[in-house]
Amino acid sequence: MECLIPRVVIAATKSGSGKTTIVTGLLAALKQKGVKVQPYKVGPDYIDPGYHRLASGQPSHNLDSWLMPMDTMVEVFANSASKAELAVIEGVMGLYDGGRKGISSTAEIAKSLDAPVVLVLDCKSMGASAAALALGFKMYDEDVKLAGVILNRLGSDNHEKIIRDALEELDIPVLGAVRRNDSLVMPERHLGLLPVEENQEQEIINRMGEAMASQIDVDEIIRIGKSAGAMKVQDKEINDNGKSKVRIGIARDEAFSFYYPESIRVLEKKGAEIIEFSPLSDDELPQVDGLIFGGGFPEMFADKLSANKALIEGIKDAANDGMPIYAECGGFMFLSRAMEDFEGRVFPMCDILPCRVKMNSRLQMVGYVSAELQTDGILGKKGDVIKGHEFHFSTEDAEDGNTVAKRAFKFTRSRNGSQYFGGYSNGNVLGSYLHLHFAGYPQAADSFIEKCVEYKRKK
Repeated sequence: MECLIPRVVIAATKSGSGKTTIVTGLLAALKQKGVKVQPYKVGPDYIDPGYHRLASGQPSHNLDSWLMPMDTMVEVFANSASKAELAVIEGVMGLYDGGRKGISSTAEIAKSLDAPVVLVLDCKSMGASAAALALGFKMYDEDVKLAGVILNRLGSDNHEKIIRDALEELDIPVLGAVRRNDSLVMPERHLGLLPVEENQEQEIINRMGEAMASQIDVDEIIRIGKSAGAMKVQDKEINDNGKSKVRIGIARDEAFSFYYPESIRVLEKKGAEIIEFSPLSDDELPQVDGLIFGGGFPEMFADKLSANKALIEGIKDAANDGMPIYAECGGFMFLSRAMEDFEGRVFPMCDILPCRVKMNSRLQMVGYVSAELQTDGILGKKGDVIKGHEFHFSTEDAEDGNTVAKRAFKFTRSRNGSQYFGGYSNGNVLGSYLHLHFAGYPQAADSFIEKCVEYKRKK
């Protein structure tokens, strides 16, 4: 089918160019203008979409051609943007940066969606060279439809004029000129921006919206978005029979917040009723047939998590009873025996998986991976391969004394092909550093729900 969706990609020349601030402010400005805007983020990032949601009032979806097949990604985009007046897509890193051979780069996503691109130029310490940089990005791949640029971190009117004049000679439109403003800087920690779950301050979002409304030609951005042509989409929407098969508990609070909205939606479409709970504040589990612990920042709340003995005992009882439990990254850390934080303090955790985890001062792994299941379990059969990504500062240290648990995955890094074993599978419990997307591998959702159905029947 064909659908007409106004859409625009906001890209940058490199990471740290300020595109998240600009996109968040643009979303807020569009919302203030009364435009129903739908946000997206290229790549696997969990944190930026939280700010998109806060600014736009709509959940932000990830567009990633590694985590899901290209046609599935386009379908996710088309379905979620079908009622929007404008889709705004924030890029990842630099315009042409991505995984190996440019997989899931902003340029690849822009071309797959046939979307015009607006390039953010970090103009700090640059004059006319900014124009040369923009020209290089425009000429590098002429299939990328560069519609104009936004000048960011300008120091003065004269600074702006120098760059505008140089770009005018190249016939590259300037769609915005944003001054340096330290008051618009969002707080950060070791994985990037502070998650929105811990930073619900709406005031800075409003300031961003006001700043971008006054320094960006918002009407021209809308016009550029409307210039995008019709998209051809294969509609493979999952049938919803309206009947829940099982109840799945999802840990969601300041410690566990890394979930893809579309991934949860796949579970719901396949028959799961989602029940959220907080490992930080709840002292008992909800009545459910399965549990999912997503990623996040449990290391920042290790003392409080460790002190919630009542909930930990409930999780251990559920695991011993055979309840399906799936844990990613931060959730995997929570199910381990103990966690050592950045200061070297050790906190007992759930003691379900036979390892300890330790926070390190340097990033241990970031990138796309393929994960081969090493045993039949809650996500599928031995030998099944799931695509995902890892991003963590902690490391796992195996401990002796458990002969039941087996390694969950054999990982292969996309970038260099190196292989290693990681995570653990113990009966109906599986945890590792892997982040997956159920829209990209719906078989894993089918398997997990079927295990929950079996557990429910057994009860």
